[in-house]
Amino acid sequence: MTIDHAFRTATLADAPAIAALVESAYRGDASRTGWTTEADFLHGRRTDVAEIEELLSGENGRFVLFERGGDVAASCYIERQGTVCYFGMFSVHPPLQGAGIGRRVIEEVERIARDEWGCERVEMTVIDIRAELIAWYERRGYVRTGRTKPFPYGDERFGLPQRDDLRFEYLVKEWRA
Repeated sequence: MTIDHAFRTATLADAPAIAALVESAYRGDASRTGWTTEADFLHGRRTDVAEIEELLSGENGRFVLFERGGDVAASCYIERQGTVCYFGMFSVHPPLQGAGIGRRVIEEVERIARDEWGCERVEMTVIDIRAELIAWYERRGYVRTGRTKPFPYGDERFGLPQRDDLRFEYLVKEWRA
């Protein structure tokens, strides 16, 4: 049996591929082939190579890549923040969304957080109008906290909002040590 997929930690050389994947999953017409698009309410960029390189250079974080057939099919950024594992910038190649890759990535992130880092929980922020995406996380054990933070209006690094009611909500998954 041949394995055509694998997880690995990204290197600086992966920054352009990660940036392209994130953009394709969230922005523009290409993102509309998947279900995680934000193109209807955010225009502009989601990230760039410089931001990915900066995150890759940090001490407490890493990008987890899921490769399928030698290509990066999914990526996410995780960062150890004490006993919390922050999870963000989660992207699956739009034509592959719905094939179970996202679930596998989440399971790998939780394994790293729990077994390698000794974290008590995984925490993320999701734009709170993303009901379908939040429901997907809830089916995987994540809980809405009701805790929110404002969307960074006026900071083009986060996109160009097409509506004025965007904010982030914290979701969390905890486990007992």
